[in-house]
Amino acid sequence: MTFSKRSLLPVVCLVLLSLLGCKKEAQDASAPSGKAQAKTTIGVTLLTVQHAFYQDLRTGLQEEADKHGYELLISTGEFDSTRQANQIDEFIVQRVSAIVVSPCDSRSVGASIVQANEAGIPVFTADIASTSKRGKVVSHIASDNRAGGRQAAELLAKALDGTGKVVILSHPEVASVTDRVEGFKERLKDHPGIEIVAELSTQGKRDKAVKVMEDLLQSHPDLTGVFGINDDSALGALAAIEAAGKLGKIKIVGYDATPEARAKIETGAIYGDVIQTPKLIGQLTINAIHGFLNNKPPPSVIPVAVGAYTKESD
Repeated sequence: MTFSKRSLLPVVCLVLLSLLGCKKEAQDASAPSGKAQAKTTIGVTLLTVQHAFYQDLRTGLQEEADKHGYELLISTGEFDSTRQANQIDEFIVQRVSAIVVSPCDSRSVGASIVQANEAGIPVFTADIASTSKRGKVVSHIASDNRAGGRQAAELLAKALDGTGKVVILSHPEVASVTDRVEGFKERLKDHPGIEIVAELSTQGKRDKAVKVMEDLLQSHPDLTGVFGINDDSALGALAAIEAAGKLGKIKIVGYDATPEARAKIETGAIYGDVIQTPKLIGQLTINAIHGFLNNKPPPSVIPVAVGAYTKESD
């Protein structure tokens, strides 16, 4: 039985289509399917990486992300809310799986969170919360800063034997600092012999803390205590106090318990610090994202316990 070339053409086409179909099915069976199979990428924008606290926070984020095979895109606002907003815009364009923000400004960050929400990208805040009424944050992971403020007040009250005039070196644009200051003031009410004579912003920066403290020493020569809302503020205050020849006459309490601050506590230059665990905050943040991406929504707030560090702690 013979076939013409014309009659064989449909058969050949059917065979080729069948083979191609089988090949495609084999590829589809072996290829990742859906969003769950794609590389999970997390955009992170931190307040700064100049502080030891945020360096440790970054380490915690990276270590935990590595465990899950997540890719981190880490940037820093360096106290500039506009720069941070641009970074979040870039994460949205890149279609990351989630965004982590440590806001430079707790109020203005809401606009960027709204944009991420509209793009369907979940947002998490680490260390610093958003206080904006705009935008939805899945979970906020941070130290219990109100409790930390209360501990700072107790440390300073003990250092001053319950009496004296103190100042607060603050950073009011940041929600975590606002909580610390509120906790500090709340607990200080239990020590009526201690008066808060000034509360000024240092923006959490050491060089600014030096200048602010120099002015405070001039305007309040009878000052006996300082609460620095982070260690850079406390160390900046210490530099000004040393330069004024008042070391030991003014008690300082800081916040973070970084290695540099602990060394000053050991020498007695700083009385004490509130201890934070930034690596743990970073780890818990990634765990919260991991749960969310696997249909296990985390709590809206994940508080991390704080402690106190003095010369007697060791």
